[in-house]
Amino acid sequence: MTPQPGIFALGTAAQCYLELDLLPGADPVALVRALANFDEPSATLGGANVVIGLRPSLWAAIAPDDAPGDVADFAAPIVGPDGFTMPATQRDAWLWVAGPTPDLVFDVAMSALSDLATLASAATEVTGWPYRRLRDLTGFIDGTENPPLVDAPAVVAVPDDQPGAGSSVVLVQQWTHQAADWLALDITAQEQVIGRSKDDSIELDEAEMPPDSHVARTVVEEDGEELDIFRRNTPYGGVTDHGTMFVGFCARQRVLQLMLERMAGVGDGIRDALTRYTTPLTGSYYVVPSVEALLRWRDEN
Repeated sequence: MTPQPGIFALGTAAQCYLELDLLPGADPVALVRALANFDEPSATLGGANVVIGLRPSLWAAIAPDDAPGDVADFAAPIVGPDGFTMPATQRDAWLWVAGPTPDLVFDVAMSALSDLATLASAATEVTGWPYRRLRDLTGFIDGTENPPLVDAPAVVAVPDDQPGAGSSVVLVQQWTHQAADWLALDITAQEQVIGRSKDDSIELDEAEMPPDSHVARTVVEEDGEELDIFRRNTPYGGVTDHGTMFVGFCARQRVLQLMLERMAGVGDGIRDALTRYTTPLTGSYYVVPSVEALLRWRDEN
């Protein structure tokens, strides 16, 4: 089975992230059919990549044969022992439109909302853009630990011998930055928060790595093996209000959930130091169905 190709489309300069809520009385089956008919999932739309995600419980209810096992909605906030909270703001569907120019992305996103107008409304909208090519708005390179593209499908897609083959689970969070507090730190202090050098993104030596650094808290291991996710984060916002859209894909929701719990300090009380300079505003999980699963919902089928 084939994961949606837009997941792997690197280098796009413009992004639009839309979370959708079903309108009262709207049929979720009709919503899925409309999303599947908007853009053939095996191709791009005029140079823009479109990735479609569905609320896990919604997708499982209408397409149980294509739903990955043990995937749940982001139904409850994650609360650390000191009260730090990652909110749960689960929506019904997610559209990620990415392309080479903002005007193209705008037109495609507008077209999608027009097609869905009788079924769903936009609950959130965030526009993403690149900063210094590969960096986020902390000034550090983002996605250093991403697997190479040749390996990414194995990280992202549920294996063919499991329920929901070819699909993925995506975690979507909007994080706003406390820029003044961050910029008050010198570079050495920032590197201690992140766990990497700022200029070239080299991981700090084990002896120098603070246990609450972002690198230390976002590493998820089981049986001595580090478990990967595929990050597609982008900066968003303007000078006075900005941050990071966290978009992380994985074949297993458990990896994403464990990462969030470690960041909040659940279990051991060690909270990710970066969360003292950036605050989560939203939190949702979506199933990103395989190309073949979406094609089954197109009108001609």
